[in-house]
Amino acid sequence: MEPTIEEMREVLPGYYNVRFGEPEYTDWIDESKSWKEACYIGDWSFLWQRWFRGPDALKLFSDISVNSFSKFDIGQSKHVIHCNKDGMVIHEGILSRFGEEEFLLFGRGCFWADYKLRHGNYNATSQEDDWFVYQVSGPKSVAVMEKAMGDSIRDVGFMRFKKIKLAGKEIYALRQGMAGEIGFELQGPRELGPEIYAAILAAGEEFGIRRMGARVASINHLEACFPTIVMDYLPAMFEPDMTEYREEFEAAMPGFAQTVKVGGSFDGTKPSDYYRSPVELGWTKNIKFDHDFIGREALEKEVANPKRTIRTLVWNEEDVLDVHASLYRDEDPYPFMDMPRDQRRMMGADKVLKDGKVVGVSTSRGYSYHFREMISLCVIDTDMSEVGTEVVVVWGAPGGPQKEIRAQVAPAPYKPDNRRASLSSLS
Repeated sequence: MEPTIEEMREVLPGYYNVRFGEPEYTDWIDESKSWKEACYIGDWSFLWQRWFRGPDALKLFSDISVNSFSKFDIGQSKHVIHCNKDGMVIHEGILSRFGEEEFLLFGRGCFWADYKLRHGNYNATSQEDDWFVYQVSGPKSVAVMEKAMGDSIRDVGFMRFKKIKLAGKEIYALRQGMAGEIGFELQGPRELGPEIYAAILAAGEEFGIRRMGARVASINHLEACFPTIVMDYLPAMFEPDMTEYREEFEAAMPGFAQTVKVGGSFDGTKPSDYYRSPVELGWTKNIKFDHDFIGREALEKEVANPKRTIRTLVWNEEDVLDVHASLYRDEDPYPFMDMPRDQRRMMGADKVLKDGKVVGVSTSRGYSYHFREMISLCVIDTDMSEVGTEVVVVWGAPGGPQKEIRAQVAPAPYKPDNRRASLSSLS
């Protein structure tokens, strides 16, 4: 049964972010500086992993993904996006090609790909795995990696991976960079994880490495504009034709991975009001029409005539301070702005107005210590998306105290994207 908006707004006790380890290791301000000044190590081992093998494995991904696979080398990874028939994102993740007929998928898309494999006619197999996944990212990440390895890693291209030896163990290093900086994702069997983690920390000590805590873990996604499921959109799987899949999916989810909690001033009336297309999330470049895939017809129309796009909003400092000040006044305060961002695992969706008309939805509100600003992502009407446009964000849930906060449209990503920087000249 499709959940009601009332059920989606009900926040359960203990419904907080526990995925990334401790809330803080030094403190969140110190940790937030790491990916600009030095580097961090973060643990994303909670991501699901599944192998897909066989002659039709690539055809499966072509059928269910917006991406083109006309060129997909062994040793290459792709950000793959899966949509429903209406072109709305169900899941996305990272697909790596290990052999001619061997692929490893990271992320929630494992469930959708496995489901479509079992309900289709594909000569392929699917097998769950359990790997550690550590991100090492920031301007000093190359130096840290090379000290830990005792070897160069500068020959790894962006979204390419190779086998490396670290702490005497053979693992894989994918050059990625979810913080918008040079970075590597270290992957391998979970039992090797503790040794690899300790080796990276030891090598990184002289370079100022920090451990990434849960409080600040998603601020880099906000600054670098990496929209995240549950935080920035709900998976497009709450229609009647998705009931069987949704029941399978939700039965497999641990408590931390709930998918239908929302908050904020945006007053949607049905789950699909919180869906987003890859065009709206800034992923148009991933969409290729050189193959048939689920959602192609809808996305062809949207790519030709996009109605909304993604931007950053910079919130007015005086209005933000007034929200905090309301806690000290003899009145019902505005909802608390958790710092650096909301720690509850939910989609905080706030409506964005221009001259009283709803023109967008703001998500992932967070404080960037680097920029000393409160910012958010925003899916906004294209005719309101010009950088510098003045808008208003409504802060506070329907029926409670609300504050209109002035905001200005800014680029997304807000922080310059340094992921593809050349490694050859780094010291």
